[in-house]
Amino acid sequence: MFNAFERMMALRYLRARRKEGFVSVIAGFSLAGIALGVATLIIVMAVMNGFRQDLMGRILGFNGHLYVYGAEETLADYRDLAGQVRAVDGVVSVLPTIEGQVMVTAGGESRGAMVRGVPADRLAERPMLAGSIVQGSLPDLTGRDRAMIGARLAERLGLRLGDDLTLISPKGKVTAFGSVPRIKTYEIAAIYEVGMFEFDSAFVFLPLEAAQVYFQMPEQVSHLDVTVQNPDAVRAVTGNIAAAPLNQGVRLRDWRHTNATFFNALQVERNVMFLILTLIILVAAFNIISGLIMLVKDKGRDIAILRTMGATRGAVMRVFFLAGASVGVVGTTVGVVLGVVFCWNIESIRQALQTLTGTELFSPEIYFLSQMPAEMDPAEVVSVALMALGLSLAATLYPSWRAARTDPVEALRYE
Repeated sequence: MFNAFERMMALRYLRARRKEGFVSVIAGFSLAGIALGVATLIIVMAVMNGFRQDLMGRILGFNGHLYVYGAEETLADYRDLAGQVRAVDGVVSVLPTIEGQVMVTAGGESRGAMVRGVPADRLAERPMLAGSIVQGSLPDLTGRDRAMIGARLAERLGLRLGDDLTLISPKGKVTAFGSVPRIKTYEIAAIYEVGMFEFDSAFVFLPLEAAQVYFQMPEQVSHLDVTVQNPDAVRAVTGNIAAAPLNQGVRLRDWRHTNATFFNALQVERNVMFLILTLIILVAAFNIISGLIMLVKDKGRDIAILRTMGATRGAVMRVFFLAGASVGVVGTTVGVVLGVVFCWNIESIRQALQTLTGTELFSPEIYFLSQMPAEMDPAEVVSVALMALGLSLAATLYPSWRAARTDPVEALRYE
């Protein structure tokens, strides 16, 4: 496509002499701008992907992927229904669950909380929760007077392992003197910390039998908590359950509906960051345009001489197109390498910066993450590189066309 003469001339124009140094400086800034823009875009997208994956893992590890509700407020005969749901393709496990709002009191402090009753012997099916026990153990969560709470809730109420916790339910017993709230005290058998403030500060776990007694739901549950093989394919499993011949009518809700606002906000933030950081590459592309226009203006006499020596307009256009495209290709390549290497070593870089500055750049107490997450998507890296190349190549078209349109007679006349 480009012959040796065109490549030689393009390289010669990029290596400007001292009196033409300003053009070379602009080309250098354009290259650096594209490299920094591409690297920054790759790094930011990888970090945001890492945050999303980590948060999704915690949310889906703490909760189920799909919820099966009955036609009424509670589910009766839930054991048969759980077996039928478990037999559906794509379903991994089904946990009968009871949920209810309560007031938690201890040591004169009161907090609102959500009680979740699940079979204690099956909590190990939730590795995120089972692996987050910081005090006590799951086997200790047995009987009708044991409870498990989050580390943040324990900290707020000043509770430790073995202390007592009182639950007050607004849905109390109806007596001749009115409704009396249900009050019961439980011993703390375990404390967990999954790393999300919402979960660690607002959930109390009870064995299913204890929750049925407390909420007066004998042989009943609130819903079935379903885990599927692939959370991203939960809609297909939902369709399979809806099409299955179940013994009773059910209502289905998956994690996309229950967390729609949160994940939509993450997606909007991600898209906005992509657009903002793309402007860096766009500014660098405008630098290529300005640099090439100045180069064409400065090389008017050279272009005229080349034309009189037999160079075609296409050859002249290719020379300047190659000069500008070289800046874009080299800048994009450097940017991709910088971005990928930075993402691979992002935690080491963070530690080094913390050591140099003496400040904590990524506090686990705030973000609940022990390491900076970075999850590169190869398709995203390729799309960023192609976008940068496209903008860079597009930026060279007008200056190259202008160089090819230079009239040699006019150029030599005014020299």
